[in-house]
Amino acid sequence: MTTTAPAAGPVRRLAGALHRRPRLQLSLLLSAPLAWLALAYLGSLAVLLMSAFWTTDTFTSSVVKVWNTDNFTALLTTGVYRQVALRSIGVALAVTALCAVIALPIAFFTARIAKPRWRPLLVVAILTPLWASYLVKAYAWRLILAEGGVLDWTLAPLGMQGPGYGLTATIMVLTYLWLPYMVLPLHNGLENLPDNLLEASADLGAGTGRTLRSVVLPMLLPSVAAGSVFTFSLSLGDYIAVQIVGGKTQLIGNLIYSNITLDLPMAAALGTVPVVVIVLYLLAVRRTGALGSL
Repeated sequence: MTTTAPAAGPVRRLAGALHRRPRLQLSLLLSAPLAWLALAYLGSLAVLLMSAFWTTDTFTSSVVKVWNTDNFTALLTTGVYRQVALRSIGVALAVTALCAVIALPIAFFTARIAKPRWRPLLVVAILTPLWASYLVKAYAWRLILAEGGVLDWTLAPLGMQGPGYGLTATIMVLTYLWLPYMVLPLHNGLENLPDNLLEASADLGAGTGRTLRSVVLPMLLPSVAAGSVFTFSLSLGDYIAVQIVGGKTQLIGNLIYSNITLDLPMAAALGTVPVVVIVLYLLAVRRTGALGSL
């Protein structure tokens, strides 16, 4: 007596078809997150760009959906907008440069000098400030930088005083806030730096400075660029720190925030500035191969 195998159900047939087509299986797995990305992120950017071409009724402050380029014309021709945009880019570049300079010796110690058993603990210690509230850290710096505060008290014996509130204070606070994002990729890059390169440099008579310039820094360029993606973009779009410690300083985030309730289309036009700048920055960083290090 012969028996026939039961016919495969639809679920098994579907599983077999997907097993034979791995690309189709991968596409189905990624379809949900990609659809969410297109709807939530790219969709919101599209709405932002579209609303930038509308206008606001000066009497009622209501949005008038009439297409024009008045907001972008004002953005390009009004001096204060250009000044604030350039200042914001300058602050983001300054924060990125300071983070790189400060993070390099820290990462070198954690990756190359500290004992291997202590390295994970040091990395956790560096990342610990990220777990604290943004506002708590920003207001703590407000107390430190206040007139007669901790910084003034520390510098008083040297006949100096702190910068107070303003552009310098904003750069200091943003550097502190985003420094771990630069330390982590540098630590990873230094950990993966082959020891034989350093030994070869020493054997050829290169000193510490020459080895750092000719061997270490070129190898760390992708790591620095990867960290700069975070420090630059986060600094460019920040508007809270400058409100807390910036005094009268205005950055692009402050202008966007102040225009949201009064002139939403103009706020949308201003919002395109950091988007365009970050896209151009990512295209420039991509040439260094840093995006593969993220």
